[in-house]
Amino acid sequence: MISCRLALALAAALCAAMPAAAQQLPRLLPVPAEMAPAAGRFALTASTALVVPAGDAGARAAADRLAELLRLSRGLALRTAAASPRPAIRFVRADTGKAESYRLEIGGDGATITAGDDAGLLYGAVTLWQVLTQDGGKGPVTVAGLAIHDAPRFAWRGLMLDSARHFQSPAYVRQLIDWMAVNKLNTLHWHLVDDQGWRVEIRKYPKLTGISGWRYPAVAPGAPLLPRTGGFYTQAEIRAIVAHAAKRGITIVPEIEMPGHALAAIRAYPELGMGVPIPPGTESDWGVFPWLYNVDDKTFAFLEDVLTEVMELFPSQYIHVGGDEAVKDQWKGSPAIQAKIKALGIKDETALQAWFVHRIAGFLQAHHRKLIGWDEILEGDVPADATITSWRGIEGAITAAKAGHDAVLSPSPALYVNHRQGQGPDEPPGRGDVMDLRTVYAFDPAPSAIPAEQQHHILGLQANLWTEHARTEARATWQFFPRASAVAEIGWSKAQGRDYADFVDRLVPQMDRMKPLGMTPATSAFAVRPTLDYKAGEKRVSVTLANQSGLPIRYTIDGTPVTARAPLYAGPLALSLPTRLRAASFRGTATVGGAIDQRLDARSVRFRNDEDLKTCSRKVVLALEDDYPAAGKRAVFLTDIFAPCWQWEAAPVGGAKAIALTVGQIPFNFQLGADLAHVKIPPSATPEGEFEVRAGTCEGPLLATVPLAAAAGNPGLTRLVAPFPVRAGNETLCIRTTARGLDPMWALESVELVQ
Repeated sequence: MISCRLALALAAALCAAMPAAAQQLPRLLPVPAEMAPAAGRFALTASTALVVPAGDAGARAAADRLAELLRLSRGLALRTAAASPRPAIRFVRADTGKAESYRLEIGGDGATITAGDDAGLLYGAVTLWQVLTQDGGKGPVTVAGLAIHDAPRFAWRGLMLDSARHFQSPAYVRQLIDWMAVNKLNTLHWHLVDDQGWRVEIRKYPKLTGISGWRYPAVAPGAPLLPRTGGFYTQAEIRAIVAHAAKRGITIVPEIEMPGHALAAIRAYPELGMGVPIPPGTESDWGVFPWLYNVDDKTFAFLEDVLTEVMELFPSQYIHVGGDEAVKDQWKGSPAIQAKIKALGIKDETALQAWFVHRIAGFLQAHHRKLIGWDEILEGDVPADATITSWRGIEGAITAAKAGHDAVLSPSPALYVNHRQGQGPDEPPGRGDVMDLRTVYAFDPAPSAIPAEQQHHILGLQANLWTEHARTEARATWQFFPRASAVAEIGWSKAQGRDYADFVDRLVPQMDRMKPLGMTPATSAFAVRPTLDYKAGEKRVSVTLANQSGLPIRYTIDGTPVTARAPLYAGPLALSLPTRLRAASFRGTATVGGAIDQRLDARSVRFRNDEDLKTCSRKVVLALEDDYPAAGKRAVFLTDIFAPCWQWEAAPVGGAKAIALTVGQIPFNFQLGADLAHVKIPPSATPEGEFEVRAGTCEGPLLATVPLAAAAGNPGLTRLVAPFPVRAGNETLCIRTTARGLDPMWALESVELVQ
C-alpha cells in the first residue's frame, strides 16, 4: 500500500505529463469518441503488407481503399496479403458495439483495425490514413502508438445533391462519394427530379429524359441565346454509382418529387397534369411552380412504374418522394380534382395530398421500402411509418418525433449550403445570406425541444445543396466543402467538448489531405476580409482585417510577400494613401488560402462593389450570375429580387464630381406566384429605366439619375457616369433601379465616386 504522499506525487506527475501526451495525439476529423497514446511506434514503408481474412470481401474493400489513399497521399504502393511478417496493417472481424464502430490499435507490430461490419472496417482505414498523413509528406513515415475506440453519434450523416437543376457527371458523383467517405458521411440523398429536369433513365417512359433531360438557360430579352444544358444518368451509370457508394459505406437515397415539382414529367407527358399550358422556357425558371400531378389512376400507374424502376436501381431502405412546396392552385381550379375530393369524402386539397402520399406509401410498403418526405407531408394524415426530412427549421423534426416518426434534420438556412459561405470576388453565385463555417459547426442535431424519450427518433442530419446557381461541378464542390466536414463532425462526434478553434485546426490538414483526391475546397473561412473606413478629404484610411476561422492574420504594407515573419494583425491599421496591402491567414507558419493583395489609393477608397454594399431590404437576396458571355467568366450580382436597391453607408461624397455605376441586366426568371405582387420597383421616367442615387434614405433628396439607355443593348457589363452635386463629408447613399417592367432586371456590380 503506497503512502498518500506518494499517491499525490504520482497524480501530480501524471497531470504534468498529460499536456505532452495530448500534444502527441494526431489531429483527426471527425474527432474520435475515445483516443489515447499507446506504447511503441509503427514504421510504415513500401513493404508494409495489408492483411485481410480469407474470403472477407468487406475487409478486402477496406484494405484496397486504404492502399489507394496511401498511394495518392504518400506515394506508397502497399499490397494485400493473407498473412505477413510484422509490422503489418491487419483487418480483423469482431464485435465492436454499435453499427459502424471500430477499434484502431497502433504499436510496434503495426496497426490493427477491428470492426463488426464493413463500414467499421472502412472507417478504421480512413482514420489510419489520417494518422499516417499528419506530416503532409511523401514516402515512409513513423507514427507513435495509439489506441482508438470509435463509433458515430448519429446513424444518418448525409449530404443532398441536387442534380435536377444542374446536371453533374457520373464521375463527379463518384468523386463526391469518395470525399464523403473520408469524412465518415454515410448517406447521399440524390435529388434526381424537379421542375427543371428529369435525370434518371426510366425505360418505360423515354420522353422523361429525351425531352425533360434538357433545357435552354434563361437570358435577358435581346441577349444571345445560351447553349442547351442538361443530361441524365443511364441505368447502367446509376448501378455503377450505387455499387461505388456501397464500397465506400454510403447509402444513396433517391428522390422522385411528387405531387409538386412535377413540371419535368408533365412537360414530357402532358396527360399527367391538369391540362394547364406550359409557356415555352418555363423549365428554366427558378422558384415554386404551380404544376402538380393529377390524381387519376393512370397517373398513379405512371408513378408506380417509375418507382418500380427506381427501386430496381437503388437498394436503399428509404425512397424519398418529396412532398414539399405543392402549390395547389391548379388542383383548386380543376373540376376533376374537386370531384375527386368530394368522392373521397375529404376536406380539401391538403387532405388530398395526404391521401396521395398514403397511396404511394402503401405501394412502397408492398415492396418492403419506407417512404421519406419533406416536412410538408406532416400537414395531413401522414403514413404511420413515414420518415420526415425537416427543412423548414427544426420544427418539422420536433413535430415528427413527438408524433412517433423518425426524422432527419436538414434545416434552412443553417444546413442549406446553397447559401454563400462568405463574401468577396471568389464566392460563386447562390443564396445571398451567408451561412459560414462557424454557423454550420454550431448546429445542434439534438434540439432540447424534443423530449429525451423521443430523441431516438432523430436519425441524424444532412446538408442540402440546391443547384439553381451552382451550374458547374467546381462550384458544387466549393459550396459543399469544408462545410460538409463540419456536418460530418457534428454527426459523428460527441457533443461534449466541441470547440470551433480546435475544429479549424484539424480541418486545415483534412482539406490538404483531400486535395490528392481531386478536392478544391472553398477558402471562404480563411479569406481575409478588409473593411475600409475612409473620411472624405483625408490622406489616410483605416483598415480592419478579419476572417471567419479565427486564425491569425499577418500582413505587409511595403509590397513584400506575406510570410510567417510578417507583422501579426492586432487591430485597425492606419495606412497612408497610396499603400499596397497584402494579408493572409496562417496556421502555424503556413498560409491557408484566401490571401489579399490590394492597392489602396485615392480611387479605391471611393470604390465599392456590390459585396461591400447593403441591400435596402432582405426579402429574397440572391447572388445571381450574369447570362453573358456563354463561355468564360461572368459577373455575379448581389441583389434582392423583390427590391433591387443598395445602400452605401458612410460614402465619402466630399469632393466627388461624378458617380459611376457598373451595371448589368439579367433575366427575371422567377416563379413567385402570388408573391409577384410584392416585387417593388419604382416606375421609370424613360423606356429603358434608370438608376436613382438618393441621400440618406431611398426617400431622401435625389442626387443623381443614371439613365440605362446606353446599357440596354449591351448583354454584358456597362459603366455609366452621371454628374454628382457638390457635397461634403460622408453620408449614406441609396442606389436603386427604376423600370417599366421586370424583365430584364437591372443589377449593380460596383459604384465609384469620381473626383
